[in-house]
Amino acid sequence: MSVKTLHTDKAPAAVGPYSQAIQVGNFIFTSGQIPLCPETGELVSESIEKATKRSLENNKAILENAGSSLNKVIKVNIFLKDINDFAKVNGVYAEYFNEHKPARSCVQVAAIPKDAMIEIEMIAEC
Repeated sequence: MSVKTLHTDKAPAAVGPYSQAIQVGNFIFTSGQIPLCPETGELVSESIEKATKRSLENNKAILENAGSSLNKVIKVNIFLKDINDFAKVNGVYAEYFNEHKPARSCVQVAAIPKDAMIEIEMIAEC
């Protein structure tokens, strides 16, 4: 299988030695997207709702640039700074995944890069 590195200016550049996403065969694997604004590089941190939306939008931009979409997502991993934000995250998440419900994990972690409140990664079909 061929491996292709994916990049779009509509999502923030990687903050380390990794790619925004990789395509392997018919699958796209996004790197964890923290809520960075792609235009400014600023961290969205006013609320968990706004941070969740930004992280989802970053993933959406990467997928769409690769010819995929949120409707083709098969797995989502969500990492939270505070598991008490779970219900608020679900509220925003449901706006993006209402009828199509991919498999998902959501866990609290000790730390996220740049002290972000959330990080989201996805696996999708092309």
